[in-house]
Amino acid sequence: QVQLVESGGGLVQAGGSLRLSCAASGRTFSSSAMGWFRQAPGKERDIVAALDWSGYSTYYAESVKGRFTISRDNAKNTVYLQMNSLEPEDTAVYYCAGRRWRDWRRGQSDYVYWGQGTQVTVSS
Repeated sequence: QVQLVESGGGLVQAGGSLRLSCAASGRTFSSSAMGWFRQAPGKERDIVAALDWSGYSTYYAESVKGRFTISRDNAKNTVYLQMNSLEPEDTAVYYCAGRRWRDWRRGQSDYVYWGQGTQVTVSS
């Protein structure tokens, strides 16, 4: 069993940066692929970025490529999402998610562990 707790959300002006953290408990974190999803009001939850157990294989949604970076520190049981050049369209609740397997996937149903979410608001 893995429990996930996100932190680092907040209010930022367009063009600014935020770094989200997701602290995981449980022995299986280092062998689990992880992902970040987001859900804006009235919209579906979509994947933002994902990485495999080692951190070497990553995926980014087109809308965030070149602006966001996902990374992990297995020694600290933590996954990060560095968000730069933020836009008002990035406003959403951001969720950390974990799989039981090592390779990343893009679908919500592929992730079994979820955090409670952290709000990111980007003002114009």
